[in-house]
Amino acid sequence: MSAPTPPRLLVVDDEPDLRTLYELTLLREGYDVESAETVEEAWAALQSRRFQLLITDMRLPDGTGLDLLRRLEDAGRGEKGIVITAYGSAENAVEALKAGAYDYLTKPVDLRQFRAVVASALGRTPAADDARGRPAEARHPASRRALDRMAGRSQALQRVRSLVARVARSMAPVLVHGESGTGKELVAHAIHELSPRHAMPFVAVNCGAIPETLLEAEFFGYRRGAFTGAVEDREGFFQTAQGGTLFLDEIGDLPLAMQSKLLRVIQERAVRPLGAAAEQAVNVRIVSATHKDLAAEVHAGRFRQDLFYRLNVIEIVVPPLRERLEDLSEIAAAVLERIAGDAGVSPPPTLAPEALAHLSRYAFPGNVRELENLLHRAVTLAGGSVVECRDLGLPEVAFADSEYLGLEAAAVEPLRAGPAEAPLPSDLAAYLDQVEREILERALERHRYNRTAAGASLGLSLRQMRYRMARLGVGSGDD
Repeated sequence: MSAPTPPRLLVVDDEPDLRTLYELTLLREGYDVESAETVEEAWAALQSRRFQLLITDMRLPDGTGLDLLRRLEDAGRGEKGIVITAYGSAENAVEALKAGAYDYLTKPVDLRQFRAVVASALGRTPAADDARGRPAEARHPASRRALDRMAGRSQALQRVRSLVARVARSMAPVLVHGESGTGKELVAHAIHELSPRHAMPFVAVNCGAIPETLLEAEFFGYRRGAFTGAVEDREGFFQTAQGGTLFLDEIGDLPLAMQSKLLRVIQERAVRPLGAAAEQAVNVRIVSATHKDLAAEVHAGRFRQDLFYRLNVIEIVVPPLRERLEDLSEIAAAVLERIAGDAGVSPPPTLAPEALAHLSRYAFPGNVRELENLLHRAVTLAGGSVVECRDLGLPEVAFADSEYLGLEAAAVEPLRAGPAEAPLPSDLAAYLDQVEREILERALERHRYNRTAAGASLGLSLRQMRYRMARLGVGSGDD
């Protein structure tokens, strides 16, 4: 039986010493290596034969490594690309990842990292079994269904699906932004599912749920005796996700001290467990998520700008449910089917037309998660195969037409308190507008009329803040 053909790699660098170093390192790993000095020489080699991987310096005598990546993309070629950039040039790294590079390395190149990134790009990370003897895919069955669970046909969701498919193939860090309950973890699962890492672990971490004193131990692991109570060695999140994807949910809740440590791990691709003498190389893809406006958090000094720059290479914005209500019927059907499957009921219950129409007039401040909880309760109350309006338990006041974002809730609550409270307003819309106007003005005054910071304190993006200020005439007389 003949030995398998080794992967063929193309190395492009105009510095002979570096080119030779890369070639020797890769030859020792058993790869078939060819080299080139310029963009045109590399393109001639690419046109004459197929390669599994292109490794190119950013700056070349007749162009850049990005020129080669774009030519490969335009030609529909399947070679992955690794770009080597000048040390500290984060802008070049981001540009390379956005141009379709699988990953990047910074000079001076650490050969250990070099070998690890090449192996990862070629899929040489062992993927059959994990340390516990279970198939890797079996640990995360939800990830295989993630793309299917993103129900809906709206243009907003189609944009998210398209972006997920495009970014999944690279190592580029992704920041998923959206309100609570929109399905940010589902997007992260889908990225992992479609990536070359799909057979390796997907580790989800809620950054806001871990006590600050335990963050370093949980993220990086520790050695026996590192502190009181450390009776055995323990891996951290990075080691557990080795070869796979680490999903950092609510990244905006990390304290500044931990943000600094996380930045170093991302830059060095190595972690030092508590009590350990040496660092361990880690090979993970970072996907993070937040409901906060991180740019505003940076401006307010609560989030490191350099970490934000590293995490926000590619941003995926998950739209709130009220902005894609045309998907409501399909989402509700999928949720009801899942509820029935969990309960062992067949066929699944359905929504009465009147119930669906009633739902479509509601603003869903809690997004898809609120819809799921609402349908769980409604199915229990219905006691039959059809969910009616009366089973939903929705308030009579619906906010879909006023682009509900949580501000109106404070105004509506007194109206539900009973006859002992203030009398009902004669013009509800005008009353709610006035309440919202006062809240916006208070927030602006508190933040010295910085619209970004004021909006962030209310859970609004700068775009949403501008829209509301213009609609309500807040600050219209100001410069």
